[in-house]
Amino acid sequence: MFARVFVSVCGSRCVNLIYGGNVRRDEAGSTAIGFVLIGTAPTKEKEVYQALLKVKEVVELYPLFGDYDLIAKVEAPDYNMIGEIVVSKIRAIDGVRTTKTLARMAF
Repeated sequence: MFARVFVSVCGSRCVNLIYGGNVRRDEAGSTAIGFVLIGTAPTKEKEVYQALLKVKEVVELYPLFGDYDLIAKVEAPDYNMIGEIVVSKIRAIDGVRTTKTLARMAF
């Protein structure tokens, strides 16, 4: 059920982003990964996109159709840093209205 709902929100590219690919590891052997769904002010999508490209912790970024305008894959040493990046760097961008952060987990 989750996968079908998520696909309808952000498309198959986002599902591949979450379930596919390899996880990059840092020297300590682990990397925290978060997926941030971002809602922007009307007509600010491109400006927010360009600003997010400058955030070094954003390793992948895609525009979306649906409830959110962008999805960003964020990598950091730990999950507390993911939260700090969302609050201090992503939400601080002019034009960002809402964020929803999804944390990666292992099965």
